[in-house]
Amino acid sequence: MDVNTRPNRLISRLRNHAGAQVRAITRSNSGLTLDYDNPPGDPGLFGPDAVCWRVHADFPAMLAGGVSALLLQALHPLALSGVWDHSTFRVDMQGRLGRTAQFIAGTTYGNRADAMQLIERVRRIHASVRGTAPDGRSYAADDPALLTWVHVAEVSSFMAGYLRYVGPLSADDQDRYFAEEARIAALLGAPDVPDSRAAIDAYLAAQRPHLVASERTHEVVRLVMSMPVARRQLLPAVRVMTDAGVALLPPWAREMLRLDGASLRRPFSLAAMQLLAPAMRWTLGPGLAARARRRALRHDTPSDTA
Repeated sequence: MDVNTRPNRLISRLRNHAGAQVRAITRSNSGLTLDYDNPPGDPGLFGPDAVCWRVHADFPAMLAGGVSALLLQALHPLALSGVWDHSTFRVDMQGRLGRTAQFIAGTTYGNRADAMQLIERVRRIHASVRGTAPDGRSYAADDPALLTWVHVAEVSSFMAGYLRYVGPLSADDQDRYFAEEARIAALLGAPDVPDSRAAIDAYLAAQRPHLVASERTHEVVRLVMSMPVARRQLLPAVRVMTDAGVALLPPWAREMLRLDGASLRRPFSLAAMQLLAPAMRWTLGPGLAARARRRALRHDTPSDTA
């Protein structure tokens, strides 16, 4: 063996090992396996030219955005009641993140059949999530109003993560992103969600009077900020990512969640994010976006199908 190949092989092994550790943070326990490589020529719901393919491709920004979305969603009393009463997130926060990550990745990069399977699965789950909130109001997870809140909390957080931790996007591309993701909300049962930057901002402003920081909300904050990690070596990185997610919240949300006070850890975490994000991108390599792009651009030849 050429002696010059040994360091390269060692680096490759280290990179693969580190990448597996990082992916474990958002590994799904849904039991579903998605095929990002087949069938040839299938663009999925969007295709490689979609803005969501760019925004959702950056793991560090998406992870920080996911943390921000969880915290923001917890301010809506009916949305929180549905999760509180029907979810295992209090004992399996990583599983909740993993299932959400699989849904976002699958509906963005998966083939059309897999994407629709994910959407139909979520619709079935939502159909059974009903109850009464502590204030006496009834809730249903498939209520278009609640679907809209959850959707806007997610896409606004993902966009904020991209703009802060990756780079700028033109106003037109931001509008395209929100319009693309509105298609997913419609397929889930919310046909009239905000589909532009201005509409997203107006919606969040209109929702503020209806948001509540209850004892349950602050328990969610405690759980997110102290999220357990199966692999202890990842704990510092996860703490950096949670603080990076807090930084994405609108100032009024940080105030309501009591996350606007002085913190010794947070400035260090935001500085560390500047080193951690590039390192994570290197360990993960091109990822699902590259695999899905190859699938979408690949076409079987007669010799392939013989």
